Amino acid sequence: MDEDNKLGSRIRTYREKLGITQEELAERTGTDADLIRDVEDGNVYPPVGVLIKLSRALGKRLGTFTDDIVVKDPLITRASGRTEEGSSQGKSHYHYFPLGKGKTDRHMDPLFIQIDPECGEKTSSHEGEEFIMVLSGRIELTYGREKHMLEPGDSVYYNSLIPHKVSAADDRPAEIFAMIYVPF
Repeated sequence: MDEDNKLGSRIRTYREKLGITQEELAERTGTDADLIRDVEDGNVYPPVGVLIKLSRALGKRLGTFTDDIVVKDPLITRASGRTEEGSSQGKSHYHYFPLGKGKTDRHMDPLFIQIDPECGEKTSSHEGEEFIMVLSGRIELTYGREKHMLEPGDSVYYNSLIPHKVSAADDRPAEIFAMIYVPF
């Protein structure tokens, strides 16, 4: 497996095992076939909302696409040992650092996320729930038609079926801790 395109390779493998085309996967996820192609080719590392839709459409949990090893409980991730997922897989304004890698029996996906100021305008929605705590910077949460400003130490817990977007405010980067639960 191409280590620089681990995510895209895994998505392609599971898609092909199901015998569906990129266009069919795009239809199942409500995304564009060009996006599926770019993800599989390693040109784009998609936002979490798109990853969740892909995992659901392929019948896999979110961590299936990022886990490499199995570890025993308790899983401890040191701050100095965090590694970015997808850093070499194209341009993204969200930098994901999975905190649950290796815990194969997990039901939640904990993430440390660095958000660049220019993170786009699209909202996403998917089954499940999200909990976010702001660690640094300011966050603007778009939730349905509402907008909320969050400061360091603030947290939010919401139903992720409602269209939402988490973005850095004030043209400055921000960091958050996110816990994502997607029912299977």
